[in-house]
Amino acid sequence: MAITFLGSFVSAAEKVYEKPSTFMTRHFGAIPQTQVITLSGTQSKQLKSILGHKYATKKIRYWQANGKAAWILEEKGKSEPITTGIIVKDGKISELKVLVYRESHGWEVTRPFFTKQFVGSSLDGKVLNKKVDGIVGATLSVRALKKLAAVALYLSQETGK
Repeated sequence: MAITFLGSFVSAAEKVYEKPSTFMTRHFGAIPQTQVITLSGTQSKQLKSILGHKYATKKIRYWQANGKAAWILEEKGKSEPITTGIIVKDGKISELKVLVYRESHGWEVTRPFFTKQFVGSSLDGKVLNKKVDGIVGATLSVRALKKLAAVALYLSQETGK
């Protein structure tokens, strides 16, 4: 009798917590016109300094209205990108929300008890001015979100929003 094993490969399930369009509508009422920042050489170097690696693209989309800017950015956690929406107002984060999480571990970073720590953060050099407590088993996801928060704050400074 032959037993066929169909494989044990398990990929991380993609979990959508909020669609980017819903995130934007919730903050702006209607989605503002998309704007783009094309990174200069200096800006690319700054992002590399914040992230520890080169950012994936030279052009980054953002939206602004009512004195705030929205950034939808991605950074790899352990092995998969984490899509995050970040609202910056008056040089501080007013909301950070994981929109799409693809990792098999560390999903706790999607919970409000964690993401609320970012509210009120601003930049102190290249890092956040507030301490963000980690989560056991989600170290790389926590690190990714801290980097994305710093990137959104830096880009908001650069675009004057």
